[in-house]
Amino acid sequence: MTTRDAFIAVNRFGLGARPGELAEASHDPRGWIERQLAAPPGTRPIEATGSQRMALFQESRRRGGDQAVETLFRQNFRDMYLDDMGRRARTQIESGTPVIERLVAFWSNHFTVSVQRPICLGLAGPFEQEAIRPHVTGRFRDMLLAVARHPAMLTYLDNAQSVGPGSRAGTRMGRGLNENLAREIMELHTLGVNGGYTQTDVRELAKILTGWSLGRPGENGAGGFLFRPVIHEPGEKTLLGVRYAEAGEREGIAALTALARHQATAMHVATKFARHLVADRPPAAAVDRLARVFRDSDGDLGALARAVAALPETWAQPAPKVKTPAEFVVAALRATGFAGESRTLVAAQALLGQPPLAAPSPAGWPDVAGQWIGPESVMRRAEWAMALAQRLGQRAQPMALYDATIGPLAGDATRAAIERAGSLAESLALLFASPEFQRR
Repeated sequence: MTTRDAFIAVNRFGLGARPGELAEASHDPRGWIERQLAAPPGTRPIEATGSQRMALFQESRRRGGDQAVETLFRQNFRDMYLDDMGRRARTQIESGTPVIERLVAFWSNHFTVSVQRPICLGLAGPFEQEAIRPHVTGRFRDMLLAVARHPAMLTYLDNAQSVGPGSRAGTRMGRGLNENLAREIMELHTLGVNGGYTQTDVRELAKILTGWSLGRPGENGAGGFLFRPVIHEPGEKTLLGVRYAEAGEREGIAALTALARHQATAMHVATKFARHLVADRPPAAAVDRLARVFRDSDGDLGALARAVAALPETWAQPAPKVKTPAEFVVAALRATGFAGESRTLVAAQALLGQPPLAAPSPAGWPDVAGQWIGPESVMRRAEWAMALAQRLGQRAQPMALYDATIGPLAGDATRAAIERAGSLAESLALLFASPEFQRR
């Protein structure tokens, strides 16, 4: 017998029920979550590392001026993106540890690298695999350092080109700081917009991070992280009232570690985590408890996930969140299985308004219902639901899917509509388009 709490577990913490998953979770919904958090994050095959792909880009730039080479490079990166995102979606659909996959997606959105910048088409997949996935139940500090050093982030937010104005290269070339990475680390990744920092702090962190760059063709580790002393701003810096003596790369490690452990970071991360897993407007008491866990555990993200699962507020409402387009597509295909071409998954998410890893800004995709539910978006979801239902044909039985997905939550009106529909396809489409299936 499935339960309301099992629905919360497999939808809010997981990615929607596969056949039998609600029944499995109903025996111990919180234990179902705990067992997955204890599992290793696993890997997803990527054709090449971020460093290798960046090296390809660098070689293409070195041979600049050849239009044919440039065109081929762009097509290759686009193909890499489509293949990476197809595998990503398929992993989410087929995974037996959907809690881990949700955490990967959450943290990847928190530390956004967007393919809206074309160079990131080939880098976004490796970024998630290499900088995010290994750390989703580890330490926030380790994830932050991995993110800041990854070629995708160094390129997306321009730090690879940032030059200390007082450095040897800066005085010779007349180039200066790029503050993009420093600003987004403070505003989006750690302290939050109200975290108590100033523009002076942004500039000081940008100075600290000068030299965090990439190896060039012909250098050891081409395309990967490389600290370049020649562009590092020399001298002491002061960030948030703390002085950092000249120490090259170690300055950045120390500064990012301090930001990861800052009280404002604990509150910012706790708020976003609670917004994702509790409600669009999470109770202040719940956020405070999560912030305390973050601080007391030194940013243990596994402990943070366990803490949110232990909150009574998490289980108070069965479905306060609206599924994003990506979550909706994944949930529907987890329920029904998927045997098609992986790239169609990318097209489906794009059609519904959320192409994967393509957020419009470094702030990532929004995580509140008002950004995803409107007349046009509801119509698109209904149309996609009908298209999926027609494609499934006789392979899916509406009432069996009803019991396996939304049964514990659905009202009498939803059940009656599905049972009385004029065709099998219409019954399935009504199930997918129902308010209960749209929420988590």
